[in-house]
Amino acid sequence: MILYHNPASPFVRKVRMLLAETGQTASVDLKSAVGTPTDSGTLPLAENPLGKIPCLVRNDGPALYDSRVICRYLDTQHTGAPLYPGAPRLWDTLVLEATADGIMDAAVLMIYEGRTRPEDRRHAPWVEAQWAKVTRGLDALEGRWMAHLRGPLDMGQLAVAAALGYLDFRHADRDWRSGRPALAAWEEEFRARPSVQSTIPEG
Repeated sequence: MILYHNPASPFVRKVRMLLAETGQTASVDLKSAVGTPTDSGTLPLAENPLGKIPCLVRNDGPALYDSRVICRYLDTQHTGAPLYPGAPRLWDTLVLEATADGIMDAAVLMIYEGRTRPEDRRHAPWVEAQWAKVTRGLDALEGRWMAHLRGPLDMGQLAVAAALGYLDFRHADRDWRSGRPALAAWEEEFRARPSVQSTIPEG
């Protein structure tokens, strides 16, 4: 299989952490893809008409996208404990993953605003509205999700780790840890996992 990727993408990182946790890293060849909403660059448009990564090209079927679809598929391709558990925990796992994905969406859009718009057309209130989404998501993690985060490994935890790593990577000046001691402590411990260490974003 081929995974179109960029090492800076938190959504790609989610997939790569799952591959590492489930022993599937060697089953996927990484193919670099670079682009933005205003310049498709080398993004896999033929495989994903939306022009986004990650995109997984399978040997026996059409390409898969987005990251949640890819992760669900890859979780069916190994024999270990599933990262998407059975109900009723499944629903919490999916909501936690969706929360992390929303944090990543907003954080990425903040970067695009600075990189793709001319300086005189950037809209600071819009950027701050995106950060407000991030902070609400972080507050929900701190106030609602710590018991789940400390529980058995699942995809929700990997998604949160990817989201927090991206905030450190692109928005370190915003100091997401301030006022969230439980989440900060969890992240510090979880960061030691080999799947997290081997997928640290760059670029």
